[in-house]
Amino acid sequence: MAITFKEYAKEVLQKSEIPLTPQEIWDKGVEYNLKDKLKSSGATPWATIGAQLFVDTRDNEKTPFIKVGKRPARFYLKAKNLPENIIEKIEEKEQKTPTKKASFHERELHPLLAYFANANPLFNRGRNIFTKTIFHEKSSKKGLNEWLHPDMVGFYLPIDDWNTDLLDFNKITDNNSLKLFSFELKIKLDKSNYRESFFQAVSNSSWAHEGYLVSANIANDDDLLSELERLSMSFGIGIIRLNLKDIDSSSVLYHAKKRENLDWETMNKLSERNPDFMKFLQDIKIDFESKRIHKNEYDRECK
Repeated sequence: MAITFKEYAKEVLQKSEIPLTPQEIWDKGVEYNLKDKLKSSGATPWATIGAQLFVDTRDNEKTPFIKVGKRPARFYLKAKNLPENIIEKIEEKEQKTPTKKASFHERELHPLLAYFANANPLFNRGRNIFTKTIFHEKSSKKGLNEWLHPDMVGFYLPIDDWNTDLLDFNKITDNNSLKLFSFELKIKLDKSNYRESFFQAVSNSSWAHEGYLVSANIANDDDLLSELERLSMSFGIGIIRLNLKDIDSSSVLYHAKKRENLDWETMNKLSERNPDFMKFLQDIKIDFESKRIHKNEYDRECK
């Protein structure tokens, strides 16, 4: 019988005397031969475990899990007594132990950005922002599309915030309630790639109300950060830093400048070239007309 990611995590944590990171939960489960019980084809199941546990500890009052510590966050079971000063002891031990540098693919950032967009109040300002991955490989005329597609797109509709009469009235106004977002994701940003990455974000987000360049590793360099700030102020592209060790500690370094109007010509070209983007627009239209967000049509915070 197949088990879920949360059941996988719970079984591992029942056997653990200390809180574990999502990666550690996955590794321990493999040791316990739980992998074959988990029906998953994803390349990064530990990221899915992390995203699900972050959401569950945030939204579910009856969750069996607790989140402890930061950088990285770890998870434990509420029903078990948390050992005294355990986080300090683990961190002290880790400081004395050399760590391997992790390698991963940009797509592995997508469920984490989906979580961030919907959960981080400094970014979404209390709005529910839903995202969708745009698969570049599905596009026609691939050679012409290098800087046309964003990696992810997002939207906000106040369906849960406004009454239905106001939504109907909004249809006849010039200032529509819909807000569209564009995201370009990079594993790292440093002096070797920041300009190309930034202007790629400029190019593929021109159609949206807000465009962002997102990275999991932004070099801690004053000159680089100063240049990113200058470019952000000049071109209106926001910068988001994802913290892979504790996604709740991710931050918006610079907010995007809001555009009042959409670039319809670019949106039309994107729709013609990529079926994911076309379906994204179709799904938003269905949501607006039905006054209900069909969450299953968008990226899940945990894939």
